[in-house]
Amino acid sequence: MFKKNLLLIAIVIILAIVPLFLQKGAEFGGADGEAEAAITEINKDYEPWFSSLWEPPSGEIESLLFALQAAIGAGFIGYFCGLMRGRSKKVDKDLHDSH
Repeated sequence: MFKKNLLLIAIVIILAIVPLFLQKGAEFGGADGEAEAAITEINKDYEPWFSSLWEPPSGEIESLLFALQAAIGAGFIGYFCGLMRGRSKKVDKDLHDSH
């Protein structure tokens, strides 16, 4: 079990690092920029309905905030799944002990 987890962690690390070396100098843009380009290509007179309340000072800060948001979401989902699994095991144990 431990070797399997170690192998999976190694694969994830490799998948995260290898693209950085394969595409040197590549621009990593988001879906928002792609959507904006597609909209202005279709309709040159398009005006956005609203603007952001706060614009991050750099792309790195924006990426950091996005990663932080993802980490908080993953932590919440992991906590909730663990909580439900623990409750399920407790119920199973209580049912088994009562017989």
